Amino acid sequence: MSTPKSLGRRGFLGGGIATAGLSIAAAMPAQAAQGAPIRAAVLEFKDPWTKATGLAELLRRAGATVVAFDPTLPATAQGVDLIAFGTFTNNAPAYIDYVKNQAASLRDFAAAGGVVLDMAQSDQYSPKASYLPAPLSATRADPDHDTIYPMAPEHPLVAALRTGVDGRVFTDRAAAIRVSWETLVDWESMRVLLSCAPAGKPTPPALLEGAHGKGRFLVTSLTVDKCFDGTGAPIQPAVAVSDSEAFFAAIAGYVAAVKAGTAPAVVPTPKPKDPAAGPMVGHTTSESTRIWLRPGRDHHAIPRWECTLTSERGKVEKVEATLTDANDHSLIFEVDKLKAESRYTFSIVPTAGDPAFTPLIGAFTTAPKDNSKSRVVMGVGSCAPSASDSVWDRILAEGCDSFVFMGDTPYIDSVDLQFARQRHREFLQVPEVARLVRSVPTWGTWDDHDFAFNASLGDVKGKENTRSAFVDYRANASYGHTSAGELQTDRDAGEGVYTSFRRGPVEVFLLDPRWFSRTEASWADIGQPTCLGARQWAWFQDGLRNSDATFKLVVSGMIWDDKQNAESDDWGTFPHEREAMFDFIKDEEIPGVVLLSGDIHVSRALNYGPRVGYDLWQWIVSPLHDRTIASLNVPHPALVHSAVEPNVFARIEADTTVKPATLKATWINRSGRRIFEVNTTSTELGHRH
Repeated sequence: MSTPKSLGRRGFLGGGIATAGLSIAAAMPAQAAQGAPIRAAVLEFKDPWTKATGLAELLRRAGATVVAFDPTLPATAQGVDLIAFGTFTNNAPAYIDYVKNQAASLRDFAAAGGVVLDMAQSDQYSPKASYLPAPLSATRADPDHDTIYPMAPEHPLVAALRTGVDGRVFTDRAAAIRVSWETLVDWESMRVLLSCAPAGKPTPPALLEGAHGKGRFLVTSLTVDKCFDGTGAPIQPAVAVSDSEAFFAAIAGYVAAVKAGTAPAVVPTPKPKDPAAGPMVGHTTSESTRIWLRPGRDHHAIPRWECTLTSERGKVEKVEATLTDANDHSLIFEVDKLKAESRYTFSIVPTAGDPAFTPLIGAFTTAPKDNSKSRVVMGVGSCAPSASDSVWDRILAEGCDSFVFMGDTPYIDSVDLQFARQRHREFLQVPEVARLVRSVPTWGTWDDHDFAFNASLGDVKGKENTRSAFVDYRANASYGHTSAGELQTDRDAGEGVYTSFRRGPVEVFLLDPRWFSRTEASWADIGQPTCLGARQWAWFQDGLRNSDATFKLVVSGMIWDDKQNAESDDWGTFPHEREAMFDFIKDEEIPGVVLLSGDIHVSRALNYGPRVGYDLWQWIVSPLHDRTIASLNVPHPALVHSAVEPNVFARIEADTTVKPATLKATWINRSGRRIFEVNTTSTELGHRH
């Protein structure tokens, strides 16, 4: 779930051109403090929520002559020194089309001595500022920030800014508008002038400077142009308006210096070292495991890696794996001939190369044998951004011996392959997440934000890129199916990401309700759009019919009901297929089925009564992060428990050492507080003893 960043209405600047919230400022001559005023062409768009604007007005106050930006002309024909795209202009087709079709003229404009200021927050259309000339690059992501720190305090764009007692700039602003929107997360050959992290930490940047020829590119996530409402009245406190005025006065002076050839040289900020992602323990059975690793950038040239496993009894086994460029320089160790319910530690090093390499270590416990009397404790959760959080440590502290990522883990909101890979990498590099994935076996499916965008379904373009990134960064048993319809067990191109695994008394079916939805007729050919697709449906039927697990957890990222909002990414959109699934479970007399889901940023437990011949539960577990959506906690006749609770996961304990076997789900927050709990038994779930 995310707030849509679209819509708007006419800008407040009189005499300009305005469409759907876009305002192209009319000429407003102003006298510069020193020398001839710079000329600036401004394209701006109102904040879709507060209707705030102000870029042209702030530049006018800085002494610039602001002229109408003409989207029909090349950048070199605008007749200006500065081209400025304001916050939210990515909502306007004029901006989207211009930066795509006029990329070469924007580069020529800068090369000749012009300055391009881009504040557009364009990650929802493309995370990269695609017009930048090589080797410059700037990449955006969805997270927002309110803390901005100087990284280059001596730079003319930074030196003029008021600094608070904690070292931050742009403080004391109205809470309705985040100070930094659509965070910059990556760059090449550019200087970080402002950062959303404390001084000395360049990531994530808030203002990037790049040199090209005689000119400059400035790419920023700041929203400090949004100062006035539709009448021109300030919507920011006076001190915040003053800060914005100081910043744009500095912009005007900087453009004049670039024009005169006296601006300081751009010394690119070195990027932080790229650490390893992983090791991550993936699909683990009673006899085998898959261990995934992506070494850091400095070790991508080392092809062969070695994993040494040591059992509790001291037995040592060594396996090797080859790093594959095709899977974003990652590898998977395939280990077999292990003992059931046994603890193993492991250590990974390159087979040759760096003698000072610090071994990467981890541990895991294999699964019980399928039908043995045993007890397992599995953690499940959804909706987790790439940010440090103690909820991951709480999962380990609660004794979870495995974990299932149920989607939006992480948030990507892009179909750009390299950006999607980066977001997966950043997620696994979060220290608490890294501790979890190297300590217990993990599996995952996706939901809308790691599949594509909010509420997206299978007809979205570019989904093959996010699938590639997903299989690059997961060590599941399988990944959907091949183009020929065979189960896909390697990390090549394929269809969907559905998979299943067995852990003692529990079999988990991780469905993919995204990839195939709306792309073919339903499996029953009844003229309704499909959710699972024919091949996944057949796989799921076979898996359920053949499973002898006491408990069968069926995981779908999207919920099994109607969310009762404007979005259609839920099983309420596909009731014919959902009901056919329930009929199949009932007709085939398949016991032990429980439904799981996430997505809605609310936790709920619903009991649909004897729909499948016994009580059918849905357990919704969301979110792992701190943003809840109370409006989605809607009434439902089957609702037993609900909580609008942040930082929550579910601890699911299955125990077949007792009769009848028990299944207990406990919703727990990061402080360890029990939110609610559901207890059921194999008898209550249709088993006949």
